[in-house]
Amino acid sequence: MRKHIKNILIVVISLSTTISFSQDKINDTINTGVIDVVKPYTPTISDAFKVKEIPSLEDETTETKKNIKYNIFSFPVASTFTPAKGKAAIVEKRKPIRLFDNYATLGVGTYTTILGEVYLNHAINRNESVGGYISHHSSQGGIEDLSFNDNFSNSKINVNYSSRLRYLAWNVEGGFKHQTYNWYGVPQSQIAVASANGIDVEHSFFSAHFGGDITFEDTYINSGSFFFRRFGDNQGSGENRFTAKAKIDVPINDIEISTDIKFDYLGGTFDRSYTTNTEFNYGNFQVGISPTYEMKQDDLTVNLGFSAFYLNDKESGESKFYVYPNVTATYRLVNDVLIAYGGIEGDLIQNSYYDFATENPFVSPTLFIMPTDQLYNAYIGLKGKLSSNMSYNISGHYLADRNKALYKTNVIRNLTPQNNYDYGNSFGIVYDDVDTFGVAGEINVDVNRNFKLGLKAEYFSYSTEDEVEAWNLPDIKGSLFLDYQINEHWFAGANLFYIGERKDELVLEGSLLPDPLSTTIVLDSYFDANAHLGYHVNDQLSVFAKANNINNQAYQRWQSFPVQSIQFLAGATYKFDF
Repeated sequence: MRKHIKNILIVVISLSTTISFSQDKINDTINTGVIDVVKPYTPTISDAFKVKEIPSLEDETTETKKNIKYNIFSFPVASTFTPAKGKAAIVEKRKPIRLFDNYATLGVGTYTTILGEVYLNHAINRNESVGGYISHHSSQGGIEDLSFNDNFSNSKINVNYSSRLRYLAWNVEGGFKHQTYNWYGVPQSQIAVASANGIDVEHSFFSAHFGGDITFEDTYINSGSFFFRRFGDNQGSGENRFTAKAKIDVPINDIEISTDIKFDYLGGTFDRSYTTNTEFNYGNFQVGISPTYEMKQDDLTVNLGFSAFYLNDKESGESKFYVYPNVTATYRLVNDVLIAYGGIEGDLIQNSYYDFATENPFVSPTLFIMPTDQLYNAYIGLKGKLSSNMSYNISGHYLADRNKALYKTNVIRNLTPQNNYDYGNSFGIVYDDVDTFGVAGEINVDVNRNFKLGLKAEYFSYSTEDEVEAWNLPDIKGSLFLDYQINEHWFAGANLFYIGERKDELVLEGSLLPDPLSTTIVLDSYFDANAHLGYHVNDQLSVFAKANNINNQAYQRWQSFPVQSIQFLAGATYKFDF
């Protein structure tokens, strides 16, 4: 035991001596110096990963779940609360308007005016109906400071039949019209001569027509129509016109070209010309085609097309071809608020005795009839809605018409009058090349369902080729209309018109005059205001009162033809079914 302890002490002492010697030796060999740290120590933390394991529990107490049962013990509870029953809000409902298929109107007024209208419509079954219309408007005249009668009468009757089938709808209609007027506008310088000759200034027009149209669904032929009218007067004149139109879609590859086809025949006879007693005829027929292709991209819509016409003058035997542009475009700048539009179009306008006499019933039965070649009508404008109930339209246009028809007072035959219309109291037609520049503005307001207001103004500037002026064309036009449903029973409305200055020419010729004597006449502008007021007695009966030319101006719509001053008319309308 002691021997072992002795040996252990010897080993420990030896190791201690050795370690001490080695330390001293190392300390003697290390040299001093400076250590530069290039990069600081940046410790990092290793990512930790979640062990995706679900430990398994082998505890017997967790393996078997115990079923828990709930027992609810209910018992009645007395309650004295009684909820109030809900009531629907009361909405004021208007009485449904009853619509009638027929009505009759009768009115009488100053200047011994009589106004009557009857409209009838009867449904044979759900697809067929038949109807008719009769109207009469006459006045015994009485314009102050006139030497000749100024009474007029306008009567017409019309009947129609319509049918609607599964893939098409069609109707036919026919009618007759009779009108009576007077050439009472004898200039002051000719009244004595005309009175001495005892002229009869009364003349009348009559016309009969028959036509129909048809509309197809889901076919390349969209619609078609035809119309025939016979028009004449009590001076031996007669005119026939027949038109036929069709609208079809022509498929080309994957696109469709909308195409209008038109045939227009006109033929007529006048008993004499204004300068001779020789009967003369007029007439032509034209065939036209107008294809149009519509392109749409986002807010831009463009219609590209043209119109081509073949015209044959059946009296002279001459034939001509006409080609016109037909391009229109619209672009929505700001939805429905601001829409820009424009286009350039042309047309071969068929003039007729019926059209001239309808616009100016004081024309003489000695007119020269020919079509108007409208080279182009270029226009540009802006339209849109300023609000939900206000819309506007501003535009400018430039027209180039060749052989434009102008009304001009016939030459006064001072010493050799032969007819009742030779005293400067009738109008003829002159043709000239007229360029027209115009601007227009329009505003329409629907304040509510009971109040509507519209205002429109136009300005024109004309340039003529041969004539001194653009005869009887106004430089300014303006109109305003108002429609107001005051309440359930009362209603009112107004129409106001303004026509600017026009110019006409009086030409006097005679054997004692070396040359015809001409004088340019300026017709003053005029303002015509009309208003009406009515009362619905019940669903069927209404009474009304009208006032025309309220500002009481005996203005001249045509040279030497003043109109009636302020006029009043009262009447009633009755609606019914049968």
